Amino acid sequence: MRDPLREAATAGLLRALDARFAEFLLTLDAGTPPAVRLAAALASQQLGEGHICLDLAAFAGRRVLADPGQDVAGTDTPTLDAWRETLTTASVMQTPGGGPAPLVLDGDRLYLRRYWCFEQHLAARLHALSGQEAPVDDPLLTDGLQRLFGDPGSGVDWQRVAAAVAVLRPFAVVSGGPGTGKTHTVSRVLALLAEQGLAAGAAPRIRLAAPTGKAAARLTESIAATLPTPERLRDPAVLEAIPREAVTLHRLLRARPGRLRFGHNADNPLHLDVLLVDEASMVDLPLMARLVEALPPRARLILLGDKDQLASVEAGAVLGDLCAGADGYTPAMRERLAAVTGQRLPDIGAAGPLADGITFLHRSRRFRDEGDGPPGIGRLARLIRDGEGEATVALLREVGEGGAHGELAFRAMDTAGLRGALAEQALPRYRAITEATEVHDAFAALERFRILTALREGPFGAGGINRMIRELLGPLARGRWYHGQPVMVTHNDYALGLYNGDIGLVWETGQGLRAHFPAPDSGLRDFAPQRLPAHQTVYAMTVHKSQGSEFQRLLLVLPDEPSPVLTRELLYTGLTRAREHATIWGRPGVIRETVRDRPTRRASGLASAVAALGR
Repeated sequence: MRDPLREAATAGLLRALDARFAEFLLTLDAGTPPAVRLAAALASQQLGEGHICLDLAAFAGRRVLADPGQDVAGTDTPTLDAWRETLTTASVMQTPGGGPAPLVLDGDRLYLRRYWCFEQHLAARLHALSGQEAPVDDPLLTDGLQRLFGDPGSGVDWQRVAAAVAVLRPFAVVSGGPGTGKTHTVSRVLALLAEQGLAAGAAPRIRLAAPTGKAAARLTESIAATLPTPERLRDPAVLEAIPREAVTLHRLLRARPGRLRFGHNADNPLHLDVLLVDEASMVDLPLMARLVEALPPRARLILLGDKDQLASVEAGAVLGDLCAGADGYTPAMRERLAAVTGQRLPDIGAAGPLADGITFLHRSRRFRDEGDGPPGIGRLARLIRDGEGEATVALLREVGEGGAHGELAFRAMDTAGLRGALAEQALPRYRAITEATEVHDAFAALERFRILTALREGPFGAGGINRMIRELLGPLARGRWYHGQPVMVTHNDYALGLYNGDIGLVWETGQGLRAHFPAPDSGLRDFAPQRLPAHQTVYAMTVHKSQGSEFQRLLLVLPDEPSPVLTRELLYTGLTRAREHATIWGRPGVIRETVRDRPTRRASGLASAVAALGR
């Protein structure tokens, strides 16, 4: 008898894991209907693609797992009503009041039970956190906002509002694009919270964290650079209460190799009063659920990030889900904000259950958006974010290759022209790394320019471009390791203190070739290359790997045909890694389609779960 799941797995339309999960259900109940096994395989497949659940309505009543090119016929799914009824009565489905089972049906969303639990627990914990009363001295807060932000002026100062929200609410989110002042704002939030604690008798225990080592290092640098000056503070002890180092979330939670459970959890909570997490868009659902589980009962949580960036590599889009329902503040919150900030906020609609703790920053102080002069990164980022495909392509054609003296340049690129273009525009910058006299100078040259790609492999992927750059460097890049070689760690090594995403340089020293990596104290650590955990050469890196990083100039290389990986959010994220200049290579038609028709949509029930608790 024909087995469509096995056929799909053989053809690569399903992972072997997905098909085996469906087969596993037969070991629990040999009578599990084919429609249930199909739904289970698709739910597992969706999880592998970043979705938390299977949206039955999106798959019901159509043919799935078909590929005419490979002569794979696929199979038809039932209608939505019939499928829902079959799933509801299946023995492998968890029911209210019943024992645990592999699958959970919640409305029209089908979950693997573990991920349904993650989602429910996160929603419940955030809802409980938001419902707590945060003890705040309002006159002290008003005075602090005046000292740290100055006079409010005539318009709404959203940085000032965001700071007030983060002090007034035990759970707060500050979302904004690059250059909107997120770190500037939260450095003042930390000072305000320290003032509140000291006035009450003890400075709060504050911790800073981020998803990756690179993001943690950037947060460390940013907080140090944006701390308020002592004359703006009531008490010098405020600065002593603000930590100077951020750590990765895995280090914060005490990840243990080979064990799923972190050292800090509900039974052994974190020792802190305030936790600030940067680059929150990169945090997946399981990690965020475990993080909030490990918070002490009265702790504050502040999430910092850009809701329009790429979602996490793993399953979920937590920051986007949380921000989706934040359309405004409740009347009570608007009144309190007006009292402490001196600003009257607009009534822009009904607020969601978590919305009183969420603030959006829109004004970029880094990029020029409108006005005289050539169009810049800010304007292009806004067009991409808003799905304006035609306008995006028109702007890129306007700047063209002559944009070297502005913020943008564009070049239509195909496979035939790629090698020559890299030799012309990228090779001199990477040769400068090798020719630097000191390793610190080489690091500075590396951070000034990076190639970003949408794909991992292929001629337009990071792997293919890395190989091409090495070939172009010729004798300068011989051997497994060589002088001036940039390397990126791809697996955590807790013993060495090297983590996935850390970038270093191989450099010739008196002791031979050594791999140098930035240290928390702004110095360098070096290792024998043979001791490094899994790593790869990194002249080019994927946009996903670049999250949490910024470069003075970048080259964004896009594939010459549409790809499921190439999305609106990926373009936006890649472009906004540039601080000063971005060059984009790609085909106008592909870019237009990507911006107009390919937003990232991840199936999830987190927003619905939070909303249900708020009713």
